[in-house]
Amino acid sequence: MDGGRGVRSSDAMGTAEMLAPENRPQDIDETAIVDEAIVSRRSVRAFLPTPVDETVIRDILDVAARAPSGTNMQPWKVYVTTGEVKQRLSDAILNSGVRAEKAVWDEYKYYPDQFFEPYLGRRRANGFGLYGVLGIGRRDVDRMRAQHDRNFVFFDAPVGMIFTIDRRLNQGSWVDYGMFLQNIMIAARARGLHTCPQAAFAPYHRQIRPVLGIPDEEVVVCGIALGHEDTTKPENTFRTDRAPQEEWVQFLK
Repeated sequence: MDGGRGVRSSDAMGTAEMLAPENRPQDIDETAIVDEAIVSRRSVRAFLPTPVDETVIRDILDVAARAPSGTNMQPWKVYVTTGEVKQRLSDAILNSGVRAEKAVWDEYKYYPDQFFEPYLGRRRANGFGLYGVLGIGRRDVDRMRAQHDRNFVFFDAPVGMIFTIDRRLNQGSWVDYGMFLQNIMIAARARGLHTCPQAAFAPYHRQIRPVLGIPDEEVVVCGIALGHEDTTKPENTFRTDRAPQEEWVQFLK
């Protein structure tokens, strides 16, 4: 995958024109390229400080905005933070005195009130697997909290994005939003970058709003960390499983 800056629409051949079938080299295995971008996407939880050029970020967002949305409403809004602003955002959350276990999901609920199978088992496997590679025991509450707090520095990524949606929109627009977020993460992989989607930001909207100037009519949906993976960190060796198709697919003939 190309780790470079990508192609801007202002170049001699714009992105859409470049991707047109008649302009692609005949020996490119398009299925393999797309599949690799999807399959290699994962939640990276440790990043290098290497900056990401703003033109690359804009390219990623331009591509992601091709996501479908009902009547083309495009319900997403994005706040891209780097440098000093990103640090102020992190400080506002970490210095708020609000611990993760006491954070209030008062804008929307991401998780069910009570977990049940098969979702409870999958959740536990994910948590135990991550903490296992980090050497964090099941009773090591302080280290668990410290790892969770790494969300709020975007796992040291140079780019932290916060996503919002107008609270007057309905559930269909939230479905659309998921496709937009996935596009961002896949477009990042096409450029040799990694991401981590982070719902952990949503309960801290009161701390986030004044730093980024987010109006009350917008709901904080999540964050995404963006940058280059730090391959030396043990947390990035963790890989999640996927349930076999037999558990969630029915073919009806």
